[in-house]
Amino acid sequence: MLRHSQSNRARISWPVAFTLIALIVATVTVMIFLRLESWPARTARQSSAELERLGKDLRSAFVEIAHLQPRITINSRVYMEQTTPVSELVVLSRRIEVEHELLHTWVGSSKRVKLHGTFNAKAGFDLQQNLSIDIRPDEIIVQLPHAQILGVEQEQVEVLAYENGLWNRISGQDLQSELLILPQLASKKAAETGLPAEAERTLQRQLDQRIHTPQPLHLIFKDAAANEPR
Repeated sequence: MLRHSQSNRARISWPVAFTLIALIVATVTVMIFLRLESWPARTARQSSAELERLGKDLRSAFVEIAHLQPRITINSRVYMEQTTPVSELVVLSRRIEVEHELLHTWVGSSKRVKLHGTFNAKAGFDLQQNLSIDIRPDEIIVQLPHAQILGVEQEQVEVLAYENGLWNRISGQDLQSELLILPQLASKKAAETGLPAEAERTLQRQLDQRIHTPQPLHLIFKDAAANEPR
């Protein structure tokens, strides 16, 4: 009688066990399926959050470097609009020295003026033109105008020669014209020595030092009038 009771319990427990195992397998399968189904959405949310973090880092870098907030798009969606409290971004400056000479002869009488000028030439970017940042999963594109000579500041002017003729005298207009020519020459010389191109490379280095991104950061200069003095 005891053996019969144990046999009945065994026959009853095996179907129950199989049922429990089937329920467990089904539950695990459903959980895995739901996990796999939601994985792209979760990955997209994580990627979007990472891109937004990069957007904030880029904004902070430009606020620190240029005191402005550029227009930022993430996957072609506008994330931040541009604000421009300043109109120019000076990246670097260089000391430039130039000379110019006026030599004029009239009826055998000559006058001569020779000036030497020292200027501080500033190179950078005109921020009145659009500056935008497009953040993508595979790259970051910063678009801005080419660097240019933003201006020259006079530091010192020396008179190297001041020679009047007997009847051909140096006038105030002569001196004024020569003084106006010097900053033009300084601006031209600064452009010819590659100061704007150096400003572009300097900005790239500044961004690379402040922002460490998994994807490459590319600076794209939009206008064709590169390195022309203003």
